[in-house]
Amino acid sequence: MTSSATLFHFKPSLLHCSASTASSSHSLSLKFIFPARPQRPLFPTVQIQSRPSTPRASSRTFVATENDSGSARDLFCASISSRRKALAFVATLPCLLLLNESSMAGLATSEYMLLKEEVRKVLSKGKAAGVLRLVFHDAGTFDMDENSGGMNGSVVYELDRPENAGLQKPMKTLEKAKTEVDAIQPVSWADMIAVAGAEAVSLCGGPTIPVLLGRLDSVEPDPEGKLPQESLDAPGLKQCFQRKGLTTQDLVALSGAHTLGSKGFGNPTVFDNSYFKILLQKPWMSSGGMSSMVGLPSDRALTEDDECLRWITKYAESQNMFFEDFKNAYIKLVNSGAKWKSL
Repeated sequence: MTSSATLFHFKPSLLHCSASTASSSHSLSLKFIFPARPQRPLFPTVQIQSRPSTPRASSRTFVATENDSGSARDLFCASISSRRKALAFVATLPCLLLLNESSMAGLATSEYMLLKEEVRKVLSKGKAAGVLRLVFHDAGTFDMDENSGGMNGSVVYELDRPENAGLQKPMKTLEKAKTEVDAIQPVSWADMIAVAGAEAVSLCGGPTIPVLLGRLDSVEPDPEGKLPQESLDAPGLKQCFQRKGLTTQDLVALSGAHTLGSKGFGNPTVFDNSYFKILLQKPWMSSGGMSSMVGLPSDRALTEDDECLRWITKYAESQNMFFEDFKNAYIKLVNSGAKWKSL
């Protein structure tokens, strides 16, 4: 069997507000539902309903005559005052929504920081490559045509597959962090792995990558044979990535993750653009020696494709461009195929 490329290698509280007038046959009911914690989207649900108001126990008809005009005027003024209060409350809705959005963002930041903190406790530069590979092997099963796979934590059921050999160690590393987080706020494996991969990149000097939370875990393994094979040529790699919703640019940028680890691309614990500089040198073309062992067949294949080579050259010349494009491609990768918690 051909091995795969290393890359893929408050409970909800309810607030009711109503405003009614003596002369109105309906009352306005505004109901705000605030989610227990931020999910997608991070906005509260606002429902506005109109329903018949309950008749009062006693009612009175007023006729504005000269002798009775004072009472009618008083009632009219009271009615206007009540309506103004209702309108004033409605006018504060944007403020309430902004406040709620702010509080939800605060909760998201709190949960996100907790995840990052616990991951940092168990992660080291020496473990970074394995953790990042775990991300690619979980998300890399996504298939747009079949709407299957993706970033769903299913890799926990797939560790005995040949292409996932060696992933037990990074999984055990993250299991320690997940246990600590779960004791405070339950987190899915999909979220844990996505955040851990981003932290691995940052820890080794790479870009800071924001990761949205709220992914649901799969309860079964993903279909087999969905990871890119390391024996694929450039056209095969581009086609494989296209089926995952990723472009050629994404392919080349994400391949830069091989700068970490033991593939021979620079310092194995430093995330930089050495991968692309070494690809341009094509050290495997030399006869014998360790240089002939640099990279995987899929890495070398990228240099034989004109489109891929253009991006390799750009990233070799500009580490900042590589960092920005890797960040964007990583976000696409860890969101691919994800199922999200609903409000």
